[in-house]
Amino acid sequence: EVQLVESGGDLVQPGGSLRLSCVVSGFRFDDYAMSWIRQAPGKGREWVSTIYTARPATHYADSVKGRFTISTDYAKNTVYLQMNSLKPEDTAVYYCAGVFLGRYLGTNWHGGSEKSEYDYWGQGTQVTVSS
Repeated sequence: EVQLVESGGDLVQPGGSLRLSCVVSGFRFDDYAMSWIRQAPGKGREWVSTIYTARPATHYADSVKGRFTISTDYAKNTVYLQMNSLKPEDTAVYYCAGVFLGRYLGTNWHGGSEKSEYDYWGQGTQVTVSS
């Protein structure tokens, strides 16, 4: 059974930091690209970041570039999202998602906000940035 389990969401003050974790089970971690996507209250989903675990290569949305860092721990089958200098507009439910590397081979795809773009999707973890 495939599972993506996110954790680490919390209430944090503006300027603070959080590290989100996504523990993956049920598929070969290094055969997949892993992404973080978020959805703020009353808004659509927004792609945040993607890591190609085997290359490695990382991509970020402009809204988080320079503040967020995506990384992986192969031994723990875990994807992380280190979030620094948090802003109230970062408040959202953050989802972890995975897609088989071969699905977008030869394309410029490096991340998207639609569930249909991924093979697997987690249940989400809430991040609230507020004073």
